[in-house]
Amino acid sequence: MRIIDRYIGITIISSIVTVLIVLVAIFSFFAFIEQLEDIGRGTYGIVQVIFFVLLTLPSLIYRLFPMAALIGALIAFGTMMRNGEITVVRCVGVPKYRIVYSVLKAGMFVVAVAMLIGELMAPPAERFARDFRNLALNDRITPSSDHGFWARDGNSYINIQQVLPGNQVMDVYIYEFDADNRLRRSTHAERAHYRKSQGKWILEGISQTEFKGMEVSRRSLEKATWDSELKPDLISLVTINPEDLSMWNLYKYSRFLRSNGQSPQRYDHALWVRASYPLVTAMMVVLAVPMVMRATRTTTVGQSILFGGLIGLGFHLLDQAAGHLGTVYDWPPLLSATGPAMLVSIAALGLLATTR
Repeated sequence: MRIIDRYIGITIISSIVTVLIVLVAIFSFFAFIEQLEDIGRGTYGIVQVIFFVLLTLPSLIYRLFPMAALIGALIAFGTMMRNGEITVVRCVGVPKYRIVYSVLKAGMFVVAVAMLIGELMAPPAERFARDFRNLALNDRITPSSDHGFWARDGNSYINIQQVLPGNQVMDVYIYEFDADNRLRRSTHAERAHYRKSQGKWILEGISQTEFKGMEVSRRSLEKATWDSELKPDLISLVTINPEDLSMWNLYKYSRFLRSNGQSPQRYDHALWVRASYPLVTAMMVVLAVPMVMRATRTTTVGQSILFGGLIGLGFHLLDQAAGHLGTVYDWPPLLSATGPAMLVSIAALGLLATTR
């Protein structure tokens, strides 16, 4: 059985890698074409475009792994079926579920590689890519909103207009409220930088307004320290999509939002999607077995690619729809994130159970 496991595993893994290379090349080309529109802005040229696309490859590989796993497994297993190899294995007494186990072992190896890329390589590469692109375009890291980056820290609301490299920010507005939600102090700092040795922000160019009943007082300060739970690493997380963050960063930022009375649903959803990723990829590989066994011997490689692509696209659309519906209707993130994965699992196991 070790020989059979090794042969099936090598065949499936090599097919998945080949499909993944093709998919990454196609999607990278479209990403390259999209970035060409910004050439000429700032210092953003063709070299910077190529570098940016290369930096986003780990995230692209991670997102394409489930589709590549399904298409690659369909091609590999379909080829073995058409060559009669699976039939010979079945004739010598190897049961169907033992073949599925061999396929699943190959799938788990693929899942392990995908998780290493998605958790260790993709998040820092994606963050560096976004920072690199924004700095090349306009010398600053632009928050996701046109009105800057908003956050809550206890009874204070913070607005940061510009995020600079080196733990620096520009145009910081801090609105402090009392226990009765009355504005107590409004502070504007022209710039701020984070001093790691003290664990505090240093505000510079400060204009401050205090409200005490009917009295309003104003003052200006050249420099002051600001102790806040809003650290530079949390600010940097907002400059990239939650889907491109690691599970640890998603958990950390979700906890920060929850501790400040804000809804972390978007980040919780992304966290559970990441957690269900191994199940989705493994089930995509397993799904190829009943699909091939149910197909006729005249099924071509092109048809297998088409079927796999349609299923992968359908899963992606379903996953996106579940995320948006979960946000709109306030569904539990666990349900909206793992629902599509569970449907794929049920479909794969159901087809497998009814396949001879």
